[in-house]
Formats: sequence, C-alpha cells, structure tokens
Amino acid sequence: MKTIINGIKNENPVFVLFLGLCPALAVTTKIENAYMMGFCVLIILLFSNFVVSLIKKIVPENVKIPVYILIIGTFVTIVELLLQNYVPALYKALGIYLPLIVVNCIVLGRALSVASKERVGKSLLDALGIGLGYTIALILIASFREILGSNTITLMDGLSSLTGYRAIYKLPTSNLFPMNFLISPPGAFFTLGIFAGIINYIRGEKDESN
Repeated sequence: MKTIINGIKNENPVFVLFLGLCPALAVTTKIENAYMMGFCVLIILLFSNFVVSLIKKIVPENVKIPVYILIIGTFVTIVELLLQNYVPALYKALGIYLPLIVVNCIVLGRALSVASKERVGKSLLDALGIGLGYTIALILIASFREILGSNTITLMDGLSSLTGYRAIYKLPTSNLFPMNFLISPPGAFFTLGIFAGIINYIRGEKDESN
C-alpha cells in the first residue's frame, strides 16, 4: 500500500516530478480526455512493468533501453488500435499525445528505475501508484480548467459511441464563468502552477511537522 500511496503523493508524476507534462497540459480541456489519457498511461505502465520485470535478467545491459521501448511501443500500439476502432472520437481528441506515450518519461523511467530491478509484484504496485497519481493529477487539472473555463463538466462524450450514453453537464452561468483563458495553453500552465504549489506546500508543511 505504501508503494501505491507514494506514487500518488510523494512521487506524483505531474505535481512533484513534473513528468509527462505535454499531455497533462494539452488534453486537459475536458475531464473525459483527462481520465482516459490517465487510464491509457496506467494500463501501459502495468503491462510494460510486468513484462520488463519478467525479462530483466535475460536482457543485456547495452540493449535494455531499445528493448524496453519496443515493449512499451507494443502496448501503446494495442491501446491505440482499440481506441481507434471502438471510440474514434476519443482517439481523435487525444491525438498525437497517445502515440507519444512510447517516449513518455514516466513509463520508460519506471521501467528503468523500478521494473528492471524489482520483482514483479513490486513493479506492478509501483505502476499502479504512479498511474493513479498521474490520472488523479490530470483529472484535477481538467476539472479546474473545464468547469471554470468552459462552464461544463464532460464525463462521457467520446465514449458515447461505445456506451451509448452521454454525460455532459452545463453549469449555471455567473459573472465569473466562463474564464476562457483557462482552456488556452497559458491557462494550462497557470492551473498546473496552482496545483503544484498547493500540493508541494502541503507536503512541505507535513515534512516540517515530522
């Protein structure tokens, strides 16, 4: 359990380690895009860490990075094909950031730093913690940006072709909403800064109290 909590809080990929920021900033204009990108990264982390941990002893040191990238790329391709065939609207919304998971520092970094050194169980727990931490971070950023920037909550839109159900909620209008700049690129950096500052302040306060 400590390994999972560590990935969510102490080594959160977005708010603490500042990894995988391109998709975290680009796709978080809608909550649906955020949790689906996070889910894709989580699934790829789990499968790639599992395979890397299994074969770590038989992969020569001088070729392990190309081998790990090949493993990650295989799972990314599988996820891409599934989304393209079953939820094309969502596949289009995630765009280039889906195939770029192949070179995402989070996935390759955990393969090198954890899965290539630890047993399978520990590698899977690490992938789960980091994947959940990444997903939660994207959902927080997207919720702030979409609610304040678009005055909507999009829980299911692109997935509707698969589920047959749409869940898009329009919020009551006020003088504050929408703050359109939040769904622009500068708004993404602004939102990231707010959450990173808050979370690292809380972590710092807890460290001092200990």
